[in-house]
Amino acid sequence: MPLFDILPLLAGLAAVTFMLTHALRQRPLGPDAWIGAALLSAGFAGWSLYAILTGGPFGFWAEHTRNAWGVQIWFDLLLAGCCALVFIVPDARRLGMRPLPWVVLVICSGAIGLLAMLARMLYLKGRTQAADRV
Repeated sequence: MPLFDILPLLAGLAAVTFMLTHALRQRPLGPDAWIGAALLSAGFAGWSLYAILTGGPFGFWAEHTRNAWGVQIWFDLLLAGCCALVFIVPDARRLGMRPLPWVVLVICSGAIGLLAMLARMLYLKGRTQAADRV
């Protein structure tokens, strides 16, 4: 089975596992939860760099305009990003972050920026909780 057939299946399995585990989780995330989001952001940035080097910086556009499924996937990505920002921007403000630079990063990089923003928020939240315990 070719790599480009295997990777989407593995990513889908990992995503479903994460979603279900997170939904069933009874305890809050720990103070080091930011590390997972940061590693995912860095890893996905690496994969995206590979895609850019092999397909060009706008190679994604041909995929999103190829047919109805491509357009549907583009709409889905845009809606998911907007929904995520609706929920995390207020928390980012409460944590003292300026949302605009992060939103621009999300606009330019999608999930890479969203994961980086989440990592920063989880880091600040963990630091705040640790300071509250002292």
